[in-house]
Parts: sequence; structure tokens; C-alpha cells
Amino acid sequence: MRSIPFGKPIISNNVNKIFQNIINSGLLVHGPYQKKFEKSFSKINNSKFVTTVSNCTSGMFLYYLTKKLKRNDEVLVPATTHVATANAIEAAGAKPVFVDVNIQDGNINLNEAKKKITKRTKGIVVVHYLGFPVDIQKLNYFRKKKLFIVEDCALSLLSSYNNKYVGNFGDCASFSFYPVKHITTGEGGMVTLRNKDDFEKILSLKSFGYFHPSKKNKTRYNYDVKDCGLNFRLNEISCAIGDSQLGEIKKIKKIRKKNFLYAKKLLNKINGIKILEKKDAKTDPNYYAISIIFENNSKNFRDKFIEKLKKKGVGSSVYYPKPVPEMLYYKKKYKIKEKFINSKKISYNSLVLPISQHIKKKDIEYIFKSFKKILSEK
Repeated sequence: MRSIPFGKPIISNNVNKIFQNIINSGLLVHGPYQKKFEKSFSKINNSKFVTTVSNCTSGMFLYYLTKKLKRNDEVLVPATTHVATANAIEAAGAKPVFVDVNIQDGNINLNEAKKKITKRTKGIVVVHYLGFPVDIQKLNYFRKKKLFIVEDCALSLLSSYNNKYVGNFGDCASFSFYPVKHITTGEGGMVTLRNKDDFEKILSLKSFGYFHPSKKNKTRYNYDVKDCGLNFRLNEISCAIGDSQLGEIKKIKKIRKKNFLYAKKLLNKINGIKILEKKDAKTDPNYYAISIIFENNSKNFRDKFIEKLKKKGVGSSVYYPKPVPEMLYYKKKYKIKEKFINSKKISYNSLVLPISQHIKKKDIEYIFKSFKKILSEK
């Protein structure tokens, strides 16, 4: 049977020699590949203050630690996102306040977010959903309110707004290198900061809170700790994998764009579905995936559809299975009554099809034929 997985990381064979060099050196952390990866990322994303972290979640969590959030502090967050976006706020001791999203592109509804600002609100997290940038101009309102802005860029490496890459609009941005992303390190992430002080705090907090009291004697055995940090560092092998792929990132984006446009052309021939996308001349997404919303069907229909696709060898995914405020932990703790209508429609009536660099034209044609055939069977 034909097999088309949703994600398939492609790692060049030339990293094998690099791995061997790293292993032979005995320097598995704090080495040259971490610095090289950070420098390469900084150059590609046009970001000044950049550091590797163990994953995207830890990057956001570290930033919240720098803000010293208190128990009653609130941070606005979209209801449609990976639960990690909210968990990072919760773990830092603050309260996530959920906001419904736009049905057109899945991004946080910034007009609704304005209405949820209280005297306890300290910041807002924007998720560039499936690589579609949020309306950046509207973020100025939140900055004028003295709120910090965090960009969750887990799915949006190389997405841009007005020719400027995401990750450069907020006070902090965190990227993910999980295996299905544009590039991978296995597990891993990168944080970009606007402010040098925040950058230096995160450098310390991601390594137990280390700092050197004496600038003249920065040895490994001459340090102190002034904050309670943890270990969120990224190892040398992961950094080497990530750096080896960054040179291909623009080529990867072109492949994904070509696949997205071809899949869209075919799928637009089918009635009863809607393709999630952002139609805005100012935005250039990174074409992470193509999301299909079934307009007049149920979650049960969508779930069965995924299983039927799977039987035909087509991998798909759901972004995300529930709006975060509907998840048991948040539902029980905060007893939220709001409906989050658009978030529910995206969670329960959509699926995401693969368009990444392992997908060929014939794969897209097969996916389309399979999709159409399953719809005709209902």
C-alpha cells in the first residue's frame, strides 16, 4: 500500500562525519556547533539576540521567568494553539486568558483580545497559526498598553510580514525544531529577544541561573547563582543537525509553497470544504501545511475521514484536537463558560494534509483522488 506520512524529516548524510567529530571531541554541550547554529539562525532570521533552548515551550517559559509573573497576573493567549503555549504561562505561575480566533486563518482575534485586557494583564501571546502571520499592525495597540508581546513561532520559521520575518515583532519569540517542522534538531528550539537584558537573563536561566561575579574570571568553576534557573540547553549533536539544515531552509520553503498552491488548486474543485489561509498582500507564510475545514459536518465525520485516509496510506493531522480552554485541566481549574465558536470549528471540523519537502506532485494528486473518493462514499 502507498504510504505518504504527514511529516518526514530529511537529514543530510554529511552530518555523519560531524557527529563523529563531536563524539571524538568529548564536547557534547557548550561547544562550537551551538554557537554556529545560533549565528546561522541569527543571520537567516535577521534577529540580533538569539539563543538555543531545549524546545519551543521552554523558550517561552524562560521569558516568563524573566518577567517574574505573579499568581494573579494574566497573559492573553489564543484558544486555538498547542497546549504548550498556555502551559508555559501556567508553569510560570500566571493565568492564561483565552481569546477566540479568526475563522479565516486561525490566528488570535486581536479585536477580541483588546476587550479582555484588565489591570492584571501583563502580556499577550500571538501564535502565527500554521505559518500565517498575525495582523502585525494591530500589535501596536498592545505595546501602547505596556504589555509584553510573545510570538509563538513554532510553525512559522521564515514566515514574513512586510518583508520582515516573524520573531522580530514581539519582545520575545520562540521557535520549534520538532521533527515535522521545516527543519529539525530532533527536539529543540530557538529564542529571539528584542532586549539585551532579557537575552542575558535567559542565557543565565537556561543554565541553572549561573552568572559570573567577575568579568575578568569567567571560568567554569567561578560562578554564582542569583536566580532559580533550570537546565534548558541544547546539545551539540542537535545543534549540528539544525545548522546543517538551515542552508536548505529557503529551498524547503519554495518546495512547500509549490506543494501548497498545487494542492489548493486541486482541492478547490471539491464542494463543502474550505481551505484555511490568509489572503493579505503584506504576509508571506512559510506554507507549513494545508488545513481543510469541513463546512457542514461533525467531529465524528472528520475523525472517521482521517481513519479512511490512513487506510489509503495518507497521513494527516489535527491542529489541534481541542481548544485549550476545553481541555480538562483548564476546564476544571478556570470553569470557563465562553463558547470559542471559531476555535471549536477548527478543532472539531478540520484536518491538516502534508505538503512538506518529502511530498511530490504525484503524492498530492494521490491525496486529492483519495480525498475526493472518500467524500463520494458518505
